[in-house]
Amino acid sequence: MRKILATAATIGLAGLGALVPAGGAQAATPCDNAWNSASSGYFYAYASDNCTGYLGRADGEDSNWGNDQGGFQGSATNNAESILHKGTSGLAVQVFNGTGTDWGGGYTCIKKSEYYMSSLNGFSFSSGYDVDNAISSHRWVTEASCNGHFLDS
Repeated sequence: MRKILATAATIGLAGLGALVPAGGAQAATPCDNAWNSASSGYFYAYASDNCTGYLGRADGEDSNWGNDQGGFQGSATNNAESILHKGTSGLAVQVFNGTGTDWGGGYTCIKKSEYYMSSLNGFSFSSGYDVDNAISSHRWVTEASCNGHFLDS
């Protein structure tokens, strides 16, 4: 009798599996949520991985994240661990490990099509320095201006 009940239970569970797919819907990541709630036309930076710990946003360039001007101010400099690109112009965002309008120093870019980088760990500027916790400025540029230096997930 026990074998019959166990067999019936197994068949019942197998039938239920056919009704409910094993993969199911996956929960949105924190960066997906940040993307969905972000305003169009802006570049965002976050102090922690996974688009948490909001540092600031800008719809134009900011040549010094450490000063009191622009969308990124004071403590934002050298503190970004994740970034989000919700621009509408089709341009890339070029981030630098230096400041100033000469746009010198190492750089890398995030393409419009990339949306966000949930972690900057493991990526380098064109100068070879790590990007994680080292962004000091940014500007909007054509992808050609990035000379092949892109962040990609």
